[in-house]
Amino acid sequence: MTFQSFFNGKVKQNKQKNKTTDSEESSIVTKRDIMEKGDSVYENATALSAMAEAFEELSGIIKEHGLDFDLSLKPFCHACSYVSVLFGFLGFAFKFAEMEYTSKVRDLERASATYGTLNNILDFDVRNHSVKIQGSLSRNLRRVRQGLDLMRVLFKNFLSADNYSLREAASSAYQDVCAPYHTWGIRTAAFAGMHTLPTKEQLVINLHETAESTEKHMRRYIDASLPVIEYIDNLFNLRRIPLNW
Repeated sequence: MTFQSFFNGKVKQNKQKNKTTDSEESSIVTKRDIMEKGDSVYENATALSAMAEAFEELSGIIKEHGLDFDLSLKPFCHACSYVSVLFGFLGFAFKFAEMEYTSKVRDLERASATYGTLNNILDFDVRNHSVKIQGSLSRNLRRVRQGLDLMRVLFKNFLSADNYSLREAASSAYQDVCAPYHTWGIRTAAFAGMHTLPTKEQLVINLHETAESTEKHMRRYIDASLPVIEYIDNLFNLRRIPLNW
């Protein structure tokens, strides 16, 4: 089963606004799913390669249809859930980021039956003056976008010719992407936790990759995640909502 078939088969309900039922199948992928049962969409994939594949499929859809395309929440959240899995491999240092990011992806996924698309949640919050209110879906989308970018910048630093350690790569990524929007307490805890990160070599082992495959899949995600991030930014820009929050 490919992500494209998942998109075509399970998600062509953009315009429907039915209430979510308890029996509705979740599209969220967890670290336990991959470690214990394997990936149900990408057979024989590692966590890193599955994430790269999911974002290549998603960015391909965006590139094909353009920034004006009304992207469904369901496939978006499915792809984003793979980033939650990667946060899990980074351990205690990113535990807060993992918990916050995962909860917001789940909130967006639960909202998919009601709102259908990313555009619809922005339109709803704009009408109700609730875009930046704590717990709003638009705010959740903004935080998920930061999570995608945090992983992208971390990977870029990881592969940098400057030969960053994982701790340096993660600290720099956090400083650039998330720290400006976090409180002093959260920033302090995040930087303190960087000391618990594994080495580059240990991360590669934990991901069941080789040095070569790690670089390949990280570069795939770096390239594929950027159109998705730009798509999200465009949703806010079209509504003249600043991005500095």
